[in-house]
Amino acid sequence: MPRSIAINVAANTNLPGFRGPIHADGRFEYVPIPERKATRDRVPTYADLDLDFEVPASVADTPVHLDPEFATYPGCENYTYGDEHGVKAGPLSSLEPGDSLLFYATLGYAGDPDDRAAWIAPDWGAYLVGEFRVEVAMTGAEYDRLPADRRARFSNNAHVKRDPFDAKVLVAGDDDSRLYDRAVPLSSSDSGATANRLVTELSNDSGKGPWWRRRLWFDEEATAELRRIVDGDGRSSRFDVERE
Repeated sequence: MPRSIAINVAANTNLPGFRGPIHADGRFEYVPIPERKATRDRVPTYADLDLDFEVPASVADTPVHLDPEFATYPGCENYTYGDEHGVKAGPLSSLEPGDSLLFYATLGYAGDPDDRAAWIAPDWGAYLVGEFRVEVAMTGAEYDRLPADRRARFSNNAHVKRDPFDAKVLVAGDDDSRLYDRAVPLSSSDSGATANRLVTELSNDSGKGPWWRRRLWFDEEATAELRRIVDGDGRSSRFDVERE
């Protein structure tokens, strides 16, 4: 049975200084962080992303770190993720085909308070925004030993584009991978800093302290429950997060 790991990604109040928005019905904007290292070729900027909101003029021409790469997102080609941090490399490289690599982001509510869905935090909150159904996971060293034709699927990954290449782990998702249409809450509807039961009951995390920056591990049973919620019948499945 599949397992899953959820990791924090996307824009935040440190990088680049703002969060992507979540709207009253749970739709959201995925906004990557800035690219902070040298790259071999030009990479997209915030202005290239065709976002539905206006980014600050001060960052419009800033290159972005498109990682994770979602095939349906501007500037992306496949479902790939890389990471240069050794603390993540071990757990992520142990993922097997069929496991899930989940991505969550902190999003800021953008809308009329009276229109906000009951499960959305009032100011900001942490939300699952996408998922890879893992096809292959490998260390950076294993990638280096691959023949050129097997490296091709990672050619557009942000860490492969860096000069020098710096990924300690690379993950590719299969065709069932996706950027969600609507976010799935990890935060309580009362406060973004308060974790809901997906964190406190299903993951290995206590939900205490700044849990929204940590890696969350879900075993086989918890992964099955997560998939039920993510694939449920629209908004009602989100209510299950706090009702059960």
